[in-house]
Amino acid sequence: MSALIDVYDTALFDLDGVIYLGPKVVPGAAEAMAELRRREKTVMYVTNNAARPVQVVIDQLNRLGISADVDNVLTSAQVAAAALQAELPAGARVLVCGSANLAVLMGEAGFQVVAGADDHPAAVIQGYDPDLSWRQLDEAALAIQQGAGWYATNADASRPTDRGLVPGVGGAIALLSTALGGAPMVFGKPYRPMLTEALRRTGAKHPIFVGDRLDTDIVGAVAAGIPSLLVLSGAHGKGDLVSATPAAHPSCIGADVTALLKPPRTANVTLGRATCGNQSAAVVAGKVTITSVPATQEEQLDALWALTQLAWGDPQLDASEALSVLELLP
Repeated sequence: MSALIDVYDTALFDLDGVIYLGPKVVPGAAEAMAELRRREKTVMYVTNNAARPVQVVIDQLNRLGISADVDNVLTSAQVAAAALQAELPAGARVLVCGSANLAVLMGEAGFQVVAGADDHPAAVIQGYDPDLSWRQLDEAALAIQQGAGWYATNADASRPTDRGLVPGVGGAIALLSTALGGAPMVFGKPYRPMLTEALRRTGAKHPIFVGDRLDTDIVGAVAAGIPSLLVLSGAHGKGDLVSATPAAHPSCIGADVTALLKPPRTANVTLGRATCGNQSAAVVAGKVTITSVPATQEEQLDALWALTQLAWGDPQLDASEALSVLELLP
């Protein structure tokens, strides 16, 4: 049987939680990327992380055994800088509430980067910064109250690392939203500017998006009309998948990116019963029950995909007991 990737010419990948977790490569990712190159598939890494320069991302990928260059890495900071060039006049003052990388990109885009509200910036741009201070948030809040446009590279609530989830820039955005009301214009996933730019750069005709987050990766792909693969190697797991709203339903699932090189997982649903591979699930007394015995990880993924179809069909169904059987899945 053919592999999932065979019907696509381009694969777009999130990075954190998909290709790597902090400094560590996701097992099998380097080998999978090498195989995609061998099959002459176009690959682009599309990350919401705006804190690091593109070259730093490229260097990390190369250290992890994954070939990458400036032509196939796209960050939300790059998209934000390009978008603001169309929004603001050349030389406009911009207050950067984010990393040094974001400030450099804003300067390279022709803006005057300022540090405080007293400089009367035309815009405030938020991005992830591990060294973000409360004083920076104060200045951003004051500038927005004075009329500065409010923008953000992305709105990720969390970031997956090799030690677990940590807060993303969404937390800093929430602080300002709580204080001021309203919300910024966002450029990264799931919003269209990021994926529009990725498709433009790759010239993709039949792309698939691979991500670990339902709220950014999958929602963005669904909104853009792009098939998607949710991998369970990062932020979101089986419980998140089963309870996902239609706007966050992936086209397929896998343990990690090696799922692209395996046959696509499909489910058949009839009269309160669903099957996937040799695994099955059924609706019994208001609950979704796994009616097979999934012993391996791949079998548990098949069972998960089967029960997910039933749960999506009726969000009132209780899937908690069925999910507890799938102990090999996060």
